[in-house]
Amino acid sequence: MKKVKQLTKAEEEVMQVLWQLERSNVATIIEALSEPKPAYNTVSTIVRILESKGFVGHEKEGKGHIYHPLVKKGDYSNQSINKLVDGYFQGSFKSMVSFFMKKNDLDLSELEAIMKEIKKDDA
Repeated sequence: MKKVKQLTKAEEEVMQVLWQLERSNVATIIEALSEPKPAYNTVSTIVRILESKGFVGHEKEGKGHIYHPLVKKGDYSNQSINKLVDGYFQGSFKSMVSFFMKKNDLDLSELEAIMKEIKKDDA
């Protein structure tokens, strides 16, 4: 997988909407965002930045544009998790899982349930 750029919080919010909608104009993206709704020009600028970063493409439709994701959500999520593990857990997924178990007060039976879910998804 080629390395993709990191996104700001605002860019990630717009991408979450685009990944969900798959194709959209700026007005529809705004409708799907949570309150308080950002200004049209703000979202339009974010979408253009996402285009320049290679995350979004567009087709001309009438006087406007319809935008679509160029980067898959799974690819971005995977890279973001790897960056988290590398940056905070010295590249150790074991350390990350241990940290989250302790922080969220998970017991062994909950971890086993998670492992069963993972194995079920792989089957």
